[in-house]
Formats: sequence, structure tokens, C-alpha cells
Amino acid sequence: MTVPWRLIGVVMLALTAGAGAWKFQDWRYGKQLADQARLHTETLNQLTMAAATAQQAEQDKRLALEQRLATSDKTHTEKMTNAQKAQALLRDRLATSDLRLSVLLDAGSTGGCSVPATTGAVGVVHGPVRAELDPAHAQRIVAITDEGDRGLIALQACQAYVKEVSSRGPAPP
Repeated sequence: MTVPWRLIGVVMLALTAGAGAWKFQDWRYGKQLADQARLHTETLNQLTMAAATAQQAEQDKRLALEQRLATSDKTHTEKMTNAQKAQALLRDRLATSDLRLSVLLDAGSTGGCSVPATTGAVGVVHGPVRAELDPAHAQRIVAITDEGDRGLIALQACQAYVKEVSSRGPAPP
């Protein structure tokens, strides 16, 4: 039996060529996969940077809004404090009879009776007829106006808050 050396040589050559081709394909596809992974990583980095920039912009907007709202709240608190001080001063002046409240009377509402005008320290007041209010009634009137002032100040603060928040626009989805 003769060994077919030629056939063995051809088979060996074919196997070597196949292994070389296999190695070449491995190298070529490996390079393509590495390039694709690099491009994917770069794309992810760009998306991450864009998201970080957008997040920072939103944080800056939120901080600016919070600062404006804090300023508005401070203004509201100052207005409320000033109104309360003014009302307290008015109540104190009414309580000490330093100040008296009076109302104008309609000439027809006196029923023909002549109500004397309030006299000042210097002389008789010439003008419309006025009647002084009882201090207790004056205190109640001042309390009512105090509540009204506080309500109006609170309403203005709420309106400023809503205006500030709504001017920011709708939140992104």
C-alpha cells in the first residue's frame, strides 16, 4: 500500500489555507467589532453630556425660580408685618382715645334734628356733619379692616406665586 503523499499534502495545504482564512476573518471581524464598540461608546458619551447639560439647565431654572419665590415670600412677609404694625398702632391710638373715628352723616338722614359738628381744639368745624363712633365699635371696624388687609396681602402673594410658577411653562414629559 502506497501512501498518497500528494493527497495528504493537498489536504494539509487545504487545512492550512482554511485555518489562515479563518484567522484572517477573525482579525477582520474583530477590527469591525472594535470600531463599532468605539462608535457606540462615543455616542453614549455624547448622549450623557447632552443629558447632563440639560439637567444642569433645568437645575439652574429651578434655582432661579426658588430665589424669585423666596424674594416674593419675603416681600409678602414684610407687607404683612407692616400692615399688622399699622393696625396695632391704630388700635392702640383708638384705645387711648388719642384717635376717634367718625362718620359723615347725610343731611337728610338726621331726620330734621341738627347733630352738632365735632369741634376741634381751635374752634368749630365748618363742613359736613359727622358723628363720632363708640370706641368699641371703632375697635371692631379696625379688626375687620385688619382681616381684610391680611386677606388682600395673602391674595396678592398667591397671585404672584401662581404667576411666577406658571410663567415657567409646563414641565417636560
